Amino acid sequence: MIRIFVFFVILVSTINFNVFSQEYIVDAKKSKLEWLGEKISSKHYGTVDIKDGMLKKEVSNFSGIFNIDMTSIKNIDLKDPQYNNKLIGHLKSDDFFSVDKFQTATFKLKSIKEAKSKKDAKITHTVTGDLTIKGITNEISFPAKIKFNTNNFTANAKFVINRSKWDIRFGSGSFFDNLGDKMIYDDIQFTLTLVANTK
Repeated sequence: MIRIFVFFVILVSTINFNVFSQEYIVDAKKSKLEWLGEKISSKHYGTVDIKDGMLKKEVSNFSGIFNIDMTSIKNIDLKDPQYNNKLIGHLKSDDFFSVDKFQTATFKLKSIKEAKSKKDAKITHTVTGDLTIKGITNEISFPAKIKFNTNNFTANAKFVINRSKWDIRFGSGSFFDNLGDKMIYDDIQFTLTLVANTK
């Protein structure tokens, strides 16, 4: 009888762990983060690499952390190598992301909750977490389409951040007057494709 009870306890514990606890590791090669920045007269877009990351599901709660390699910033729209390198150099400078000082940005996941409205099939959840850029942390939330099972986790999302909250001031109308057509909008748009797998 005691042996049967012990076996039952072990079995239940194992089942609970498998069903209610799951850890996913980001596949950096299949994941992608695209950016878009605009000013009055033009816009630029490109990519920045997700270096690594993990997320953990326990019962209905999610947590995790993702590292973004700021040294990997790339521009796609400028085909002239000289202008392309000039833009990337400027983005990496202290005018923008201070990459020499802050080579990594991080997103610390706080929660993933089911979307309240089921009308838009492209939106299944709301993601909330702390985004740290240049050593400055602000909480952000954004809608996403998320799918997950015991083996895989995928997320697709579009979201916007206000760069002035991370002290990125260059060309910002929030800090400077009379910029005219040289004003750069504070909003930076991101498109996220995230793929993660169990260990």
